[in-house]
Parts: sequence; C-alpha cells; structure tokens
Amino acid sequence: MRLWRAIDSCWRHGHRVRLLENGEAYFARVFEAIDGAQREVLLETFIWFEDKVGIALKDRLVAAAQRGVRIHFLIDAFGSPGLSDGFIRELTEAGVQLRMFDQQPTLMGIRLNVFRRMHRKIVAIDQTIAFVGGINYSADHLADFGPTAKQDYAVEVEGPVVADIVSFLRHATRTRGTGERWQPGNEAGTRDAAGNADVCFLPRDNGKRSRAIERAYRQAFREAKREIVIANAYFFPGYGFLRDLRNAARRGVKVQLLFQGEPDTPMALIAARWLYRYLVDAGVHIFEYCERPFHGKVAVIDEDWSTVGSSNLDPLSLSLNLEANVFIRDADFARELRARLGVLIDDHCKAIEPDSVPRGRFWQPLTRPLLFHVLRNFPAWAGWLPAHKPATALVPPPDDADAHP
Repeated sequence: MRLWRAIDSCWRHGHRVRLLENGEAYFARVFEAIDGAQREVLLETFIWFEDKVGIALKDRLVAAAQRGVRIHFLIDAFGSPGLSDGFIRELTEAGVQLRMFDQQPTLMGIRLNVFRRMHRKIVAIDQTIAFVGGINYSADHLADFGPTAKQDYAVEVEGPVVADIVSFLRHATRTRGTGERWQPGNEAGTRDAAGNADVCFLPRDNGKRSRAIERAYRQAFREAKREIVIANAYFFPGYGFLRDLRNAARRGVKVQLLFQGEPDTPMALIAARWLYRYLVDAGVHIFEYCERPFHGKVAVIDEDWSTVGSSNLDPLSLSLNLEANVFIRDADFARELRARLGVLIDDHCKAIEPDSVPRGRFWQPLTRPLLFHVLRNFPAWAGWLPAHKPATALVPPPDDADAHP
C-alpha cells in the first residue's frame, strides 16, 4: 500500500499530451523538437542503429551541439553495439556527451552480461517538452522497412511532469544510469499548466521502484469498472498481475489483450500462449496482431486511464530492465488510443476462440506453477551475479591512429 500511495503522489496536473504512432509520427516530432532546441537535449534509448534513422538523429544532434546546445545521450551497450568510430567521432567532436550503459568485454565475440538492460526511451528538450514510449532509433520502426516493420507508440507531453523527467535524466547521467536514488522534486509544482491532462512519470529500477510499473497496472485493474485493453509485445507477468486481470473479468469488466501474432522473437508468442487457457477461462478476450511485429507497450482502462512507455509485461521488464512509463488521466487521450487499438483488433488481429485453446495434460497443473516461478524469476536471479552489476561510462573520441591505419 505504501508504494501505491507513492504512485498516487506522483501525479501532476495540467498537461498537453499527444499520441505518436510508429516511427513516422515519432521521429518527425522528435527531430523537429531537436532542431528547435536552444539550451539542452537529454536522451536515453535502448537501440540506436547506424541506419537512415540513426544517421538523421546524429546529424541533428551534431548541428544542435555546434550551435551551443548541451546534449547528454545515454544508450545501452547491448542494444546499440555497432556504432562506427566515424559516427561516434562526429558526435564527440561536436561536444555531445555520449554515455554507454553496461559496456562489457565479450568472450569470443559473445556478450555475457545480457541482463540489466537500460531499456528506457526518453527525450527531454529545453525543460519544456518530453517524449516517452517504446520506439527506438532504427529504420525498422518505419513502414517502408517492409513486412517486419514494427507497430509501436510514444507520447509527447508538455507541462509540469517534464520537470520530473528532466530531473530523472540528469540524475541518471550523473550516476550509473539506474536512477535508483532519484526522487521527484518540488520544481514540477511551479511549472505552468499546458493543458488538462494529469500525468505521472514512473521509472522502474532495481531498488525501491522495482515493482512500481507493475503496481500501477494492478491498482488500475482493481479500480476498473468497464473495460481493460492491454496491447503489449511481450506478455508473461506474475501471478498477482494475472490474478487481478482475471478478477476484473469475473466481476464483469471487459478485458481485451492484444499480443504479437507475427513476433520478432518467437519465444514471446510461445510464452504468452502458455497463459491463454488460464485467461480465457476467466472470460478474458485475446487477440493476436498478425499484420507485422507488434512492439507497443500501451494500455487503456475505462474512459480516462492510459499508459505508454518502454515496459513490456514480461520477466525482463518487470524484474530486471530499467524502464519508464507515463500514466495519463485524460479522456481525450484515452479515447484516441482506444480507437487506434480498436482498428488493430477489428482489422488486423486474429481473435483467439476459447475452444481452440488446449487444456493441456493432466499433470500440468502440478508442474506448471514451478516452471512458471522459475521462468518468471530467472532474470532477477541471474542479475545477482557479479558480472551483471551495471555502470555507465562516457564514450571517448575514437583513437585516430586506430581509425586511420
């Protein structure tokens, strides 16, 4: 209950929010905001590839730095392993402060520390506008990438919560990138309102907020009265999460879950399907999106509650990865997100009929809880190993002698 009260206290009032669907909308707005930056650009991302999207972002950051804008960028070493020396040199020579999260040597070209990923996707510019979501800086978030282009979402926000986001990003830059000791300040209360939406910025760390995002979802499930719609790329949450979903369905709430039907990682669909019988028995409606890989991490509950962010609902995101979501109370935003998801459900999804879900073998009710517990908690157990202690490091300019043999 204490954590739930802390979640309640993080809500800020008076925001303008805009839903951004896929790379076409997201990159255009982020690039426009960077082009207009005057003082400071703070960014974090899991993936930054050296493709047409990554190069376009690099060019804008270099141009901004050259006109005197302070730029701090934290990227994950696991998600962004292939940036060339020339790419990095352009950034560092322009004055961009580029940091790498958990960069470790490999063994025969294989990275051993595959856990504790910095999975957040956040941008804050001039302390006035911020972006939070699940979209990385890679061309596979654009439709012209082809049939494997990802379906995804982000939110643009203006208003008092931007001060929370900025203070968090600065804290992460100064520390190991985990954000575990960050606390929202009072500066958000002094910011002018930009609109009518209430917004809460909630990061997930491996300290006191290790279950913050999961708790926020579960609190909303317990308060839901009419409808819960969850669209999430990787779904394998814990017992408490599933129990609250089932309880909502049993008391008459219409619960709809949208998962990947054409996953970029086949194990994601296998894991989700393992839960189908447990969910449909309670009256939960399940849909598989079959148009292209689904990468979103969004939800809408009733008429005015929604969330957009980086957190999947699987063991990595809920137990180990560093994540960030925004939670929004605004009827117009919830209505728009619900309508966008409705189009996917109606036109591009396969409904899972309860009779088509196998009931399993007689012995599975005995073995399934143990296997579920192991799968659900393995990432956290692995994270205890000394090799998995994270840190950030400033990326230095490449050695000219190495770059020009």
